[in-house]
Amino acid sequence: MIEKLVHINRVAKVVKGGKRFGFAALVVVGDGKGRVGFGHGKAREVPEAINKATAAAKKKMIRVPLKEGRTLHHDGKGHFGAGRVVVRSAPPGTGIIAGGPMRAVFEALGVADVVTKSVGTSNPYNMIRATFDGLTNQSSPKAVAQRRGKKVADLLGRGGASEAEAQADAEAIAE
Repeated sequence: MIEKLVHINRVAKVVKGGKRFGFAALVVVGDGKGRVGFGHGKAREVPEAINKATAAAKKKMIRVPLKEGRTLHHDGKGHFGAGRVVVRSAPPGTGIIAGGPMRAVFEALGVADVVTKSVGTSNPYNMIRATFDGLTNQSSPKAVAQRRGKKVADLLGRGGASEAEAQADAEAIAE
């Protein structure tokens, strides 16, 4: 499991004797093979907050289909509150081009090549939720073919590709 601490927020409660500090942690957890989740934990001590957030993240992990195990199958958009994100698949050697919280999500997910843009908010909570919104809408050619009752080769045979090329691409995806 890959665990990434994205953000720690310190909050203060003013009481008679002074200030009581609490901590809120935002953690992203992934297996590096297409599963990722995020969690939020609050406690009086930092390590305890991180442990709670990690447990929450492991509980609600989602599976994202990856193309060749290194990038996304297609471009996508996600939004949450004021946060808007655009995620795009990229050719090999591009690397992860993403800002702070989004980078943590893609590193934990196991994506090697992706281009992203975040518009609207820099709040890590909303950015991560928007990213997850974009990732949940990802679908693989295999899933689309199954839903439409067709073969993967039929879907990939569009755009002037020869039958043999489409078949080869379908074999590569089926693995």
